[in-house]
Amino acid sequence: MATAGNSRRAVGVGLLCCCLWTVTLAAVTTPNPTIIVKEGESAELQCSYSSDFTSPRVEWKFVNKDQETSFVFYDGSLTASYKDRAIPYPQGITLKQITRKDAGEYSCEVTSTGSKTLYGEAKIQLQVIVAPSKPVAQVPRSVSTGSVAELLCVENDGYPPPTFIWYRNKSPMQIAPQNSTYTIDPKTGVLKFAAVSTSDSGEYYCEATNNQGKQASDLVRMDVQAVGDPLLLALAEDVNVGGIVAAVVIVLLILALIGFGMWFAYSRGYLDRKENKKVIYSLPSETRSDKNFQQTSSFLV
Repeated sequence: MATAGNSRRAVGVGLLCCCLWTVTLAAVTTPNPTIIVKEGESAELQCSYSSDFTSPRVEWKFVNKDQETSFVFYDGSLTASYKDRAIPYPQGITLKQITRKDAGEYSCEVTSTGSKTLYGEAKIQLQVIVAPSKPVAQVPRSVSTGSVAELLCVENDGYPPPTFIWYRNKSPMQIAPQNSTYTIDPKTGVLKFAAVSTSDSGEYYCEATNNQGKQASDLVRMDVQAVGDPLLLALAEDVNVGGIVAAVVIVLLILALIGFGMWFAYSRGYLDRKENKKVIYSLPSETRSDKNFQQTSSFLV
């Protein structure tokens, strides 16, 4: 059984090698491997191949930004989604009314069969110049003081790739501020706080700009909640100084009122007062005793 299995595997490998050897790579080229057009214009996708191909079979494939593959031209005709906006010819295709969704990679694949199988392909990158679409500001709605916060500005349609700027409370934020707790990457649109404070609370939005135009996102509010030890917060800028001063003043007023009330009650006699009582010490009077007894009269028996 082992010998039979090995034999079958050897035959399979032999057939595979045979197939590989019978496919020959041939020259397929394009004069413009990168094409840049504005949205709404037309694009010429050209593909040429050598005379080695006899009865060539030409196919066009498209891979979009999401790496999804679809056919543009297959089995001698345009596919359904391209029939109304493309014109095929022997060595190329004209795409009309280009949109941003047409940006991606186009492959011209040529094959022919005969005494030997020939195969070749040429790839074309189509870049569509378009103004940015409306970006999306991804902002955390609530964060705690001292934590890291990352805000994203997302825009995927604009070409050339746009640059980004952030606004807080309708005022532009500096890209590279000095002595600040945040940084902004204008190429990626990332706004990052190393340690947020309550002063970072506010309404945020971002703006994407290229040479075709600019677009702004919606406003999104971020609230920073103060947490932690009160003493540490008092030392930080998160402390509400006005509130602390008001509390101290109220306590002093309460103490003053208590003192005035006690003074008033005491002055009106509502509180018991201890009177100073004089203590008089006197010597006891002499009493009659046998010592100083005097006979005043005599008695006769």
